[in-house]
Amino acid sequence: MSPNTVGYLKRRNVGSIKHGCENDTHKHIVHFWEVVADSDKTVSLSHHSASEKDKNNVAPTSPRTSSLRRAIKSGKKDNIPRFYYKDGKPQTPQEIEAHLKKVAAVFAGLNDGKASREEFGIITKACGLPLYWKLPLFLAARGEKKSAVSCDAFLEYWRRVVNSCHDEASKFVYILSRGKRNYLVSDDFFPMMQDVIDSHPGLTFLKEATEFHSRYIHTVIARIFYCVNRSWSGKIIIPELRKSNFLQVLATLEEEEDINQVTEYFSYEHFYVIYCKFWELDKDHDLYIDQNDLKLHADGALSTRIIERIFSGAVTRGPKQKEGKMSYAEFVWFLISEEDKRYPRSIEYWFRCMDLDGDGFLSMYELEYFYQEQLQRLDALGIETLPFHDCLCQMLDIIKPKVPGKIALSDLKKCKMTPIFFDTFFNLEKYLDHEQRDPFASQREHDGEGPEMSDWDRYAADEYEQLVAEEGANDPQEELYVIDFV
Repeated sequence: MSPNTVGYLKRRNVGSIKHGCENDTHKHIVHFWEVVADSDKTVSLSHHSASEKDKNNVAPTSPRTSSLRRAIKSGKKDNIPRFYYKDGKPQTPQEIEAHLKKVAAVFAGLNDGKASREEFGIITKACGLPLYWKLPLFLAARGEKKSAVSCDAFLEYWRRVVNSCHDEASKFVYILSRGKRNYLVSDDFFPMMQDVIDSHPGLTFLKEATEFHSRYIHTVIARIFYCVNRSWSGKIIIPELRKSNFLQVLATLEEEEDINQVTEYFSYEHFYVIYCKFWELDKDHDLYIDQNDLKLHADGALSTRIIERIFSGAVTRGPKQKEGKMSYAEFVWFLISEEDKRYPRSIEYWFRCMDLDGDGFLSMYELEYFYQEQLQRLDALGIETLPFHDCLCQMLDIIKPKVPGKIALSDLKKCKMTPIFFDTFFNLEKYLDHEQRDPFASQREHDGEGPEMSDWDRYAADEYEQLVAEEGANDPQEELYVIDFV
């Protein structure tokens, strides 16, 4: 069918529709056909003028375009180098051999070409690893508990590592797990942490107090899992390690002599605060506390209902959980969560406790369940209470949930006022403190310029100063009763 015939049919359709109906629907149809007809005219004119120009002036084909067309026709493909590697970019065989030669040269400078535990720092650095990987690397490479590692034995081991692990996180997991697993459990960190105690200049004073080594190690490991293990599985996998800042913080220990400046994970002052808080509650010093012990925390600020949920298994694990006990490592998680309710893991911690039916939402029923006890406690103190309906309206205004009437974990993580939300439902002391303060004051503190202290860092610094002041007033000869971890 020729273009003239198509144009005629379109004009005929327009005419017949105009004479046939006059309602709004048909007016729109008429307008559509008129636009199509006009566009066809424009296209026809431009096509005609272009044809005339083509006869007189033919533009040359781009060499690049013609080359690409020829390549496609011939079946050739451009060799575009790969630029993304999920698990890190593998080294070429030449790069691996050059790297191994450098490591071998370091071994050649050692006595008998072997490296002892004390000498493994220079081997670790020759491998391009942070210094405090040295003891795990030594233990993984030495084989059958030998006192030193030969050059040949290490090169054989290290070749396996660099061939199978292509980034820092995968190497760390491979070394600490001795190549047996693709994840880490808490016991895998013990050798590394003992080496930090033995060799870091900021912990020299702790060397002689061997009874506190295990406490410090357990505290740091608990903090590592609290921050890194996003899945709550008790197993740190490689992707979790990549998403965390742990390896970067571990590397800073090599340059920072003051361990207390490394507030993430390793601070001795933070350990001291946590351990003293636990010591106050653990009356029989068996390194476990029960619900009655935890009720004494912060002068009974926490509600009975939230304490029951903490011990229900929502946030605790292990055989002792069934006996109604909380371990020291679990107390580390509790205390950080209680004092820093803005941190993502803390929000998850309290959300798990308040989500009674485990459906992934905090319903109005669940909020009322926790608020009822707060009302009873306020009445007992003779303090005027806010009805639940009014409280609920305030909380929904703060959180602004995506689904009306239900609060999801994602809603809380987007909110900057989660401490007010959680404390309203289960921490009476902090709830009253919020009521007497400007609700946006703490938010303005966090919005200030420069590096900000987290709520946990601020709490730990204040508590440490207070503990030091109290100890200074007590008998300096007084010592804490200590017991080894099982």
